Amino acid sequence: NILSGTALIRFQDCDPFQHLNNSKYLDYFLNSREDQLLSFYNLDVYQLAREEKIGWVVGQSQISYLKPAFYMEKVNIETQLIKFSERSVTVEMRMTNIGKTVLNSILWSTFVHVDLKDGNVKQHSSKLMELFENVLLPVEEEIFEIRAGKLRKSTK
Repeated sequence: NILSGTALIRFQDCDPFQHLNNSKYLDYFLNSREDQLLSFYNLDVYQLAREEKIGWVVGQSQISYLKPAFYMEKVNIETQLIKFSERSVTVEMRMTNIGKTVLNSILWSTFVHVDLKDGNVKQHSSKLMELFENVLLPVEEEIFEIRAGKLRKSTK
């Protein structure tokens, strides 16, 4: 499933050129994904952390900044689960203009499932594995740079 939401680029997140600061793209992506998980799947990652003492930490991220997002621009953020294992999930996140004609950025982020009590890597529960199987939407490309190039060409 492709989940979608919007965000407004804020002044405090921009550089002197009124572009979204590179480090802030990650914040917008992760905040949007968190909101989408709650809205679309009723999956509250903070509730899981509090009650079940489980969570995910970023194990790896690959990001391409293709076109700047500007101060007060409304952007669309789409996310999808592109692969998973017993111990991790990989999510693709894309930021575009509202009309989805300009790709600002693409991110692949792999999150490792952890036991928050001891910090060790943990296997996903059967309930989570079932959810992942139901929402998985893999992409054809297995190499990030090839995927980013293909998406960039399709939005020119």
